[in-house]
Formats: sequence, structure tokens, C-alpha cells
Amino acid sequence: MNPATPQPPPYVPGHDLLAGRTAVITAAAGAGIGGATARRFLQEGARIVLGDAHVRRVEESTAALAGEFGADRVAGLPCDVTDEEQVTALFDLAEERHGRLDILVNNAGLGGTADLVEMTDDQWGRVLDVTLNGTFRCTRAALRRMKATGEGGVIVNNASVLGWRAQRGQAHYAAAKAGVMALTRCAALEAAAYGVRINAVAPSLALHPHLVKVTTPELLAELTGKEAYGRHAEPWEVANVIVFLAGDYASYMTGETVSVSSQHA
Repeated sequence: MNPATPQPPPYVPGHDLLAGRTAVITAAAGAGIGGATARRFLQEGARIVLGDAHVRRVEESTAALAGEFGADRVAGLPCDVTDEEQVTALFDLAEERHGRLDILVNNAGLGGTADLVEMTDDQWGRVLDVTLNGTFRCTRAALRRMKATGEGGVIVNNASVLGWRAQRGQAHYAAAKAGVMALTRCAALEAAAYGVRINAVAPSLALHPHLVKVTTPELLAELTGKEAYGRHAEPWEVANVIVFLAGDYASYMTGETVSVSSQHA
């Protein structure tokens, strides 16, 4: 008899851990980690501003969440993190709608699979520009505002276990995520002087519809087999750790990357 398919634990209810705070979340439209983080933040009492490069998705997600949690707590704007003007507009919206910025979640990233000998400059550059440079642009925009107010703040970056571990066909993505980890450490040292904490999460395998579209079933089965729990993470399980890092329970943490993974050692 085959063992039962491992199931995720029950969804954790909110506890107002982020009550009254304003958060900008990039790549937050859809069913992935960004979308799960947006919903989790709202359940924890935050006001949110969604950014996403997909115009239709960000409009639909904003409307749906506003209908559920209140239009006064949800705003959204199309934002390509490779475009400085769009990044600036996203943070301007947060200040216009809510008067302040408390939290940034850098979730925008781009993957793909290609062996290095066949990888084009465009493939390499595009992944680095969205995943690493986009995190830099948004972090810079947030820090300028947080420094100016003198009220502190929190930034949480989405890295990956591939920033530490090797996987064939992922040289561009792994390099970008390793860069996000290094950026997190260095920026945290600078930001500490004005009361801003910067940390990162490093998920292994959080399954969502977009990942299924760009990954073969064979590779997904292989990656799932490396997880100690015998299953992938739900996006909201990663979002729970982002909530922790964004909230007061992580008050003495900065420059750290927290692995959200059950991969075998």
C-alpha cells in the first residue's frame, strides 16, 4: 500500500502582528509567495500596496483583496522592477494612500532553466535585472524614504536555497539569489544606523501555478523528493516566515537569511 500523500498543516489564523503598518509587496499579484504574503499581511492587520508587472493580475488582485479586506487597506499599481520610474511610482502611491512606509517585501524574481554553455547574454541579463537589480532598486527607494522619516522600518527579501546550493541549469538564477543574500547583509549594516532591519527568506520548493508552468513534472518530482516532509511548501508557509521577519518578534535580527526548507541536509 502506498503511503498517504503528505498534507500541509492547517492555515494559521492572524494575530494582528502587523496592525497599523503599511507594506509594499512586489510581484504580489497571483497565487505565489507574493500573493500569499499580501493576504497574510492583511490578516495580520497591515495596509498593503501591491506591485506587479502583470497589469491585469495586479488590477484583479487589488480589487479582490479590497473587496475582502476593505478598499482603505489595499492599493495596487503595475510595477516592473527593472524600470526606475515605475518603482518610484509604487512607493509614492504607498505614501499618498497611507502617509507612510513601514515594510517592504522584495518578492519580484525571474527564473528559467538553461545550461551555461547555451545561455544567452539576454537570458543571463534578464534574470539578474529582475531578481537582483530589481531588489536593489526597490531597497534603495524604500531606504531613502525610511531614512528621511527617521521612524525605522523593515525590509524582507525573497532569496532561495539556490543561493547556497547548486542545481544544473540554474546558474543565472542561483547567482542572482546569492547576490540578494549578499545585498541583504551589506544593506543591513548601512540601514541599522537609522533603525531599519533587512533580512531575507530562502525557500526551497513552494509550489504555485506559475512554477508548474515553467518546470517539468520530472524536475518537480525530483525536488519534492529532497524535502524531508515529502511535500512542497505551501506559499503561505513561506509568507508566515516573512510575517515573522517583518514583525516585532524579529527585532534583533538583521542581515540574516532564514532558510524556509525541509530539504535533507
